[in-house]
Amino acid sequence: MNHQSDQYYIKQVLEGEVNTFSSLVERYQSLVYTIVFRMVRNKEEAEEIAQDTFIKAYKSLSKYRGEAKFSTWLYTIAYRKSLDAIKKNKRFVATELIEEVSEGEVGVVNDALSYLQDIERKEIISNSILKLPEEESAIITLYYFEEKSIKEIKEIVGLTEDNIKIKLYRSRKKLYSILKYHISPEINANNGRAI
Repeated sequence: MNHQSDQYYIKQVLEGEVNTFSSLVERYQSLVYTIVFRMVRNKEEAEEIAQDTFIKAYKSLSKYRGEAKFSTWLYTIAYRKSLDAIKKNKRFVATELIEEVSEGEVGVVNDALSYLQDIERKEIISNSILKLPEEESAIITLYYFEEKSIKEIKEIVGLTEDNIKIKLYRSRKKLYSILKYHISPEINANNGRAI
């Protein structure tokens, strides 16, 4: 993969080297798809929205001013397109009934997760994130997996920084509750202690 900056490719595209946009697509396609999929929860629809995101980004590239990182600008497009698709389909994705978890249970869940194989742990966490409401799923993904700052997430989702912090806090607690449920056989088999 090329290690040129996003700005380099943007400049090339705007100067007529349109094929260099594929480098930006290659750099961000899996990340955009992940955010979209965690919101719409349908593989085909997520692929279509991710593709539409890059088409819109390409067509709007001349409007990109560089005030935010290119990735933030791109994720904003993906996030809004995902929300539009959810609203258009008037679809409500079922989320699990989520119970409160204590601080002690958070530690037990972390311990149990640490004993799982890396691939299995990632799969359990990804599947659990899909059980969160769409907006919370996107915010968790942006913060923990894309390592976006609260300020960048604010630009993407259009919420206040305080609101994002509250949603992150609540989403983490919900996620631990879901993870506790998914790994409960390991926890319960050891009387509340991780294996």
